[in-house]
Order: sequence, then structure tokens, then C-alpha cells
Amino acid sequence: MTHAVSRHAALTSLALAIAAPAAFAQTTPDTFDPVVVTANRYPQHLSEVLSDTVTISSEEIARSGAGSLIDLLQKQRGIEVTRNGGPGTASSVFIRGANSNQNIVLVDGVRIGSSTLGTANWSALPLSSIDHVEIVYGPASTMYGADAIGGVIQIFTKKGDGPARFSAFAGYGSYNTRQAEASVAGSASNFNYSLTAGKEKSDGFSASKLGASSFTYNPDKDGYDKQSASGQFSYQMAKGQEVGLVFLNSQLKAQYDAGPGYDARSNQKLENVSVFTKNQFLPNWTSELRYAEARDKSGDDSSAASYGKSEIDTKQTDITWQHDIRIGSDNLQLLADYRNEDVTSSSTPEVSRGRNTKSYAASYNMVRGEHLVSISARNDDNSKFGSHNTGSVAYGYRFSNTLRANASYGTSFRAPTFNELFYPGYGLASNKPETGRNAEIGLHYNDGVSQLSASYYHNKVTDLIVNTTPCPDPTFNGAFGCAYNVNKALLEGLTLAGSRKFGAFNVSGNIDLQDPRDETKDKQLQRRAKKHATFNADYTAGQLTAGTEWQLSDKRFDDAANKTTLGGYGLLNLYTTYQFARDWSVLARWNNITNKNYELARFYATPRSNLFVGVRYGMK
Repeated sequence: MTHAVSRHAALTSLALAIAAPAAFAQTTPDTFDPVVVTANRYPQHLSEVLSDTVTISSEEIARSGAGSLIDLLQKQRGIEVTRNGGPGTASSVFIRGANSNQNIVLVDGVRIGSSTLGTANWSALPLSSIDHVEIVYGPASTMYGADAIGGVIQIFTKKGDGPARFSAFAGYGSYNTRQAEASVAGSASNFNYSLTAGKEKSDGFSASKLGASSFTYNPDKDGYDKQSASGQFSYQMAKGQEVGLVFLNSQLKAQYDAGPGYDARSNQKLENVSVFTKNQFLPNWTSELRYAEARDKSGDDSSAASYGKSEIDTKQTDITWQHDIRIGSDNLQLLADYRNEDVTSSSTPEVSRGRNTKSYAASYNMVRGEHLVSISARNDDNSKFGSHNTGSVAYGYRFSNTLRANASYGTSFRAPTFNELFYPGYGLASNKPETGRNAEIGLHYNDGVSQLSASYYHNKVTDLIVNTTPCPDPTFNGAFGCAYNVNKALLEGLTLAGSRKFGAFNVSGNIDLQDPRDETKDKQLQRRAKKHATFNADYTAGQLTAGTEWQLSDKRFDDAANKTTLGGYGLLNLYTTYQFARDWSVLARWNNITNKNYELARFYATPRSNLFVGVRYGMK
């Protein structure tokens, strides 16, 4: 690495990570080892997963008091976010420095996002429906196909089992923010059910700041109104034979700034539904067949003129058939997948097109004493850009029950978006996929009291699609350049994370030292810092928990030329929860207590010091 982190520093940090556990080791309770499914598409204990993975539990989500999914993700290691104003405005998520369109987002196994932009609609995702989140860092194209260069974020909605239970929440905060949600879940005989409904509304604040261009700035308040519903239903016909339905529906009406004199608004909808059948053919052979539809609808009204109004609808249809075959302690997985994308645009008919991808994949995971091995391969055959192969191999070694080292190598790719292929005056139908090659090593320590990890990664991306002026293609007709496969990028970094229990105290933190760089131009990638970190500490006394968070980010550049600087910032937050009765609790959160004025995007405002309080009822 030539800029942010030297390889010597990376190796030194890894060595310290090996030595650190000896200083903390002691007799402890059983190791915290949650079951995760995203890394290899089937349930595994985290200690057996070789991909760098983080889980955000339902307890952590409730305790955090986060106002949105973006706020929750911003505190996780390896992740940076941008937002063009308040919670209802356009947002982006970067994993390990990768572009926002180089990551995959799943909701209960269903892929979501816009095929024109290549990104998920983060603002429309309702936090009230989320049970837990899994984040897999690094390439995952062999598991999920195109676009998983930086990683995968999977959101799991609430699931029903056990006795019937009811929960509800209501809260109020700064900017006249109101939140309410209710859910019911349980099981009756062989039928499991869960239903959640939520409502959020806020007056907000001006998305743009004084100093923005005359085409953007508007001093009015930009609020939002979001309502959502989600549910899961499943029926066990016989032992090992299950059918089910899962859905998520969310609508976000939000204001944003598109110049003075007009109240610009957007109307965004997410509609996901999937049906599945899970079948155990033999004691060691299980199958899941799933049909899913995901729609991302976006309507914009940015001026009184007809050209300021547009609607874009992405519909993704996916059919997946997955087989998991246990061979002793090993797992063989075979996968077939068909994915169809259809785009309809009212303002740009040139992008109203479709494409499909047929995929076949296989993976093998094995455990032999101290040794763990994972091998996978996949072929994606797309109707527009042809066939693409990816593969990965990973090896782990357990030095003890608490310490593991691992190394991996994997390839990935990102498919060009419909805008990069067909948008008039910008897209080129000849654009081909971006490709990534990632190598990484890591150490993980967990004794149930102390958790430490260090991961060093080197992800080289070629054929990066960027706006190129003048356009190298002689057939292109446009004055402002085109999307073109011309650049190379290197995503290299070191992530350190740790947590520790000290009696009633819990402390945790993570530090990312990275160098996300456009190698062709030798420039730092837009809106990504070389250093960012988060530290947390909380104290529990009986039914009371109080804590603090400190979020830190180095400077970033708002433009690809690295001429416009976004200053570094530090945010200090306080939160507390108190259970005042058996099924009742209250939470309070004070964000940005120092009233820091900072930017995630140039001339776009961020929340100043703000408060939020809420009451939760949950049957035990």
C-alpha cells in the first residue's frame, strides 16, 4: 500500500492481534458464537465462517436507538455512508471503500435495488421491520452473482415462533420526528406467523446548505413520511417439509432541494414478495426452491415543468433452487438461479429495457480438526454481456478454541447498470463488467469476554466504469463524455475491531485504515476517508443501561479530481434504556451532543444536536 497504510504497519497490527489475547485470557463463559447464513447461504456458526462477517442483533438495534438503517450501518466497521440531507434523502453505503453500486443488498434472501442506478434505496428501508442484519465483507460473487465486489448486506425481517407475543413502540424527537410500530408473532401448531407495521414522519431540516449552487439551494424544511408493513408465514406440512411466504412493503414520501421556488418531492416504493418450499429429501440432503419479485419504484417531482417529473420502475424476478448435501461434517452446495430485470422509465424510454441472467454455482465447505476450507465457483450467463466466471478459495487454521487465522482469494464482478449501457448522451451498449480480485488475511479471537479481530485486504478492480471526457468511442454522440471501461482501482486496507466486558461495563471499538484509490488517476475515491473509527462504552446497573458512542472520520474529497475537501469530523452520542416494568422500557438518545457542523456530501446538511425518546412494550 502506497498511501494510507503500509504493509509493515498491517503486519505489525496483525502480530499485535495475536499477542493481545494472551493479555486478556481468563476463565470465561461459553464463546459467543451466533448462527449466520449469508456468507455461505446456509446456517453456520460464526466460528466456522471464513468470510469476514458481522452480525447486528435485534437487541443491539433496540439498544442503539438508531433512527434509520443508515445510522445503524454507519457505526459498523468497514462501512462509510453519504446522504444528501436528512433521513428521507438519497443515501449511499460504501463497504471497504467499494462504490455503492459494488455491493449487494438482500432482504430475507431477496435481492433489491435499482437496475438504472445499481444501488439499493436505503432511505425507504424501514428499521421497524428489521430483526437483525448480517454484513459479509469482501467479494461474494460466487454466492450471489454480479455486483458483490465490496460485500453483501442482508436484512432479516422479524420471524414468528413460539407462543404468541405482541410488541409496540412509540417515540418523539427533534425536528418534530414521530415514530410508531407494532408487531405480532408466534406459532400455532405447525403454522408460524409474524406481522409488523410501522409509521415514521418528520418535518426535517433543509437538505441543502447556503453556498450550494442556485440550481440546488432551497432554505425550506425537507421532511419525510414513511409507512411500512412486513410479514412472514410458514407451514410445516411434515417433518422436513415446509412452505412459506415473506413480504415487505414500504412507501417513502420525501422532500428534497432542487432549487428555490419549488418544493421538490419524491415518492419511493419498495415491494418485495417471495414464496418458498423447503424439503428434506434425505437425512443429509435439503432443498429450497424460491420464487421472488422485488420492485423499486421511484417518482420525482423537481419542477413545475413537465420535464421535472419522472417515474422509474425496476422489477427483478428471481427463481432459485438450492441444494445442500451433508457429507459427514462437510457441506456440498449446488445452486441454479434465473434472474430477470425489467426497467420502465416515463422520462427516458431508452432505458426501458430488460435483461436476464442464468447462473450455476457449487461450493464445498469442510472442517478437519483445526483446519477449515471453503471452495466455490460460479458461472453467470447474461443476455447482454455474456458469460462470466468467478471463484474463491479460503483456508482457516485454529490455534486454539479461541484464536483462528484465515486467508482467502476470490474474484468478483459488477454488471453495468442500465444507465451506463443505454442512457442517452452517457451510456454505451458496449460497456463490459468491472472485475475484482481480492486477497486477504485475518485473525479472530473470541473467548466470550474479549473479542478481537484484524483483517488486511487487497482488492484490485479493473475495467472501472467512469465518466470519461472526451468519450473514447468514436460512435458516441454526446458533448459531456460517456460511461466507459477505462480506470483501475485498488481497495486496500486494514480493519481492527475489539470488544471487552469489564463486569457491568462493555467497551468496543473498530478502526479502519484504508486507501480506496483510483489507480489510473492516482486519486482517492470520492467521499471515502483513509481513516474512520467508532468507539462505544456502556454500563448496566439492574434495569438501567447507559452508554456513549464516538464516531470519527478523516477528511474526504467530494469530487473525483480531489479538489473539493470534506473536512474530518467526530460525533459524540449518548443513549440510555430503562426497563421500568416487566414488559415496558423507555429509551432516550442524544445525538451529536457537541452540535458538530459536518458534511457527508458537499453543501448538504446533516443533523445537528438532536434528541429522541421512546417507549417500548414487549411481551416476555
